[in-house]
Amino acid sequence: MSATAPVINNSSMAPKSQKARLQIDPAVVMLTGILLLLGIIMVGSASVALAAKEGFEFSFLIKQFVFGIAGVVLAAAVMKIPTEYWQRHAYVLLGISLFLLVIVLIPGLGAKVNGSRRWLHFFGANFQASEASRVLILIYLCSYLVRREQEIRTTLFGILKPLGMLGVAGVLLLAEPDLGAGVVIMFTGIFMLYLAGARLRYIFGIAITVSLPIAAIIRLTPWRWERFISFLDPWKDPERTGYQLTQALMAIGRGEWFGVGLGGSVQKLLWLPEAHTDFVFSVYAEELGFVAVVVLILLFLALAYRSLVIARNAADAGLKFQSYIAASFGVWLALQAFINMAVNMGALPTKGLTLPLLSYGRSSLLVTLAWVGIVLRVHHETQSSRAAALRGPSA
Repeated sequence: MSATAPVINNSSMAPKSQKARLQIDPAVVMLTGILLLLGIIMVGSASVALAAKEGFEFSFLIKQFVFGIAGVVLAAAVMKIPTEYWQRHAYVLLGISLFLLVIVLIPGLGAKVNGSRRWLHFFGANFQASEASRVLILIYLCSYLVRREQEIRTTLFGILKPLGMLGVAGVLLLAEPDLGAGVVIMFTGIFMLYLAGARLRYIFGIAITVSLPIAAIIRLTPWRWERFISFLDPWKDPERTGYQLTQALMAIGRGEWFGVGLGGSVQKLLWLPEAHTDFVFSVYAEELGFVAVVVLILLFLALAYRSLVIARNAADAGLKFQSYIAASFGVWLALQAFINMAVNMGALPTKGLTLPLLSYGRSSLLVTLAWVGIVLRVHHETQSSRAAALRGPSA
């Protein structure tokens, strides 16, 4: 019998008044709220020229605000769902995630934008399938880590099975193509295996093994290799292959210590492509400066750290699945934010990855806030479990 079983049972036996009173972690709410507000402001600023060209200069600002509110409502709804539900239906969620990644590749079902087939078209809006699939796949992985804990800690085969599943998802993401999302989910999964107790020598071996085919894909795909070469020296061809990165670097450089002022960016005036999505960080740095960049990095680190603290508290309470869920959010958030910022600063090759909670994007915003709702649910169940333990069996 798993060590989590008696704790879950104790929690489910708590009085209805205790179950009904949701216990919210104020740090997660505050940090998420600050990042969300910064995102709305920066999307409004970074998109003003593009929006004006399309007819209304505040259109992206309004959309980001509306979907931010919708995401908060979604997070509140998700928070009311017991995490046991996600654990019990892990196989179904895995099937849904792979189904989404397959149907998005089918012409007529998947919408093609900028040469990539990543979106499903619903009710006049595009939804990026990989955003939801990533969370569902990681939920399944967390369930697997609980069920196969001993096998993961002692055998290589126990590690290879979930990696095979992640590999299938990675191949489907490459077919879109979306190399960035594939890299993030693969390395998030590897880190989760490490947290579950997989042997370090296996982790290093797997990381190297995974990196080799990724490197081969980059080298053998002409446009990816060209992008990689331009990342090493973007100024060699600043008008073509290095254009986006050089514009981003000029924006960051103009920001200096305290920025040129909110709304004062020059590069967002149709010089920097994707200024309100993948490269919103560059506009943020230009307008608010180095000091504000440090604050932003600290905000992301604080939210990731708080998620890991919630994960540790859940583990101490015997809630292993819940612990892995919270930890996977913290690992993913830190990894994707790091990659996005590194791409903007020319430390990594250009990839189509959003900056969580700041970049414009309906799918990314809704899914990220829903995931925050799950983390808040983990905190609630941990606190409820502790209270039930203090009351004792007679309660």
